[in-house]
Amino acid sequence: MEEVNQTTELFGDFLLIGFVNLEQYRFYFFVFFLIIYLWTLSANAVIILVVWSNTSLHNPMYFFIACLSFLDLWFVTITVPKLLSLLLTNNKRISFQACFAQLYMFHSLGISECSLLAIMAFDRCMAIYTPLRYPTIITGRVCKVVTFICWCYGFLIAIMPLTLTVRLPYCKSHELKHYFCDLAPLLSLACADITPINTANQSVSTIATLFIPLFILLMYIIIIYSIMKIKTKQGRSKAFSTCSSHLATVILFFSSIFVVYVVPKELHNVETDKIYALIYNMFPPLINPLIYSLRNKDVKEALKRSIQKLQDSMK
Repeated sequence: MEEVNQTTELFGDFLLIGFVNLEQYRFYFFVFFLIIYLWTLSANAVIILVVWSNTSLHNPMYFFIACLSFLDLWFVTITVPKLLSLLLTNNKRISFQACFAQLYMFHSLGISECSLLAIMAFDRCMAIYTPLRYPTIITGRVCKVVTFICWCYGFLIAIMPLTLTVRLPYCKSHELKHYFCDLAPLLSLACADITPINTANQSVSTIATLFIPLFILLMYIIIIYSIMKIKTKQGRSKAFSTCSSHLATVILFFSSIFVVYVVPKELHNVETDKIYALIYNMFPPLINPLIYSLRNKDVKEALKRSIQKLQDSMK
């Protein structure tokens, strides 16, 4: 604890460098990211409210979609408000405590989302592979329990990189070459041997970005096998349509995370890492409401009913 306190006293605040090469376009990027952020908040909040207020959507698939929307709301809020402040005011300072709180929450929510995507793949697999037994396997209680486990798993496993990183002595520089507090930029400022920490962090990243996608891949192999056994073309098309949106999200989310956290560091480029971080931090929460729900017939009908109820109550 004494070492941590000395580090905090020495360092005080970090400086988030952000996107140095785009300084002259700061205001335009502020407007762009603000629009994305407001849309993300609004769309995901609408999904949660629609699922919660319409009993026709009280089934496992929409329960998990609402949980994903809730995670996405928090996931973008951990980093984007600070990015907007950085772009608008050019205030680059972030306190030592706030930096590591951001690091922990970002990884906790990210790992929780990885886990939830795996559970959603399992849910779709059970719905297609064993449709008759599905209601007895994936019950409301099971949905709540596995969702709680996803959150616990994410918040527990993220403790390891946090505790290993926060105890390091930071004395090289105050400048973080990123727009938020992430592992690689923080470790680059440490004046100590970080090899064991890199190994531990790589292990956590591998579990989150390799084993979970392999589980999802296994689920989709079973799904494709089951779809091929469906005799009618209409039935195959309907079954595949329920999974295609989830698969698109998985590919976008995990591919960008894999590049940042699993690809060897010597192959990284600082500016490229920032772009990939933007992709997996901002774009899945942005497009999930579209590819999962707002283009879904049941959700659109439920949304229309909710709007009609609201209009009737205002008369």
